[in-house]
Amino acid sequence: MTISVSKATDDEYIISLDETFDFNSVEDFRKAYESKDDGTRKDFVIDFRRTRYMDSSALGMLINMKKYWQDRDSNIRIINSSPQVKKIFAISRFDKKFTIE
Repeated sequence: MTISVSKATDDEYIISLDETFDFNSVEDFRKAYESKDDGTRKDFVIDFRRTRYMDSSALGMLINMKKYWQDRDSNIRIINSSPQVKKIFAISRFDKKFTIE
């Protein structure tokens, strides 16, 4: 299981997920975004390019991330979702909470 973080710009980071984004990813995902916390606003892009499976805990992880950064008005975008993952986001109304591209 690999979750990687790369810097896109001075205040934007890309978090690339593995093939499976589930309960086993909780700690790694949390560390990925919390490690960039220096008290200032940061923007994040969550790249689902490799993700083929996610469970309900993955939705919870995204909500927890949004709550963690909301006081700094951070923007979180979700990109490269497969049709199956996009369907999960639509059913869960995540398009109302996140920018999904």
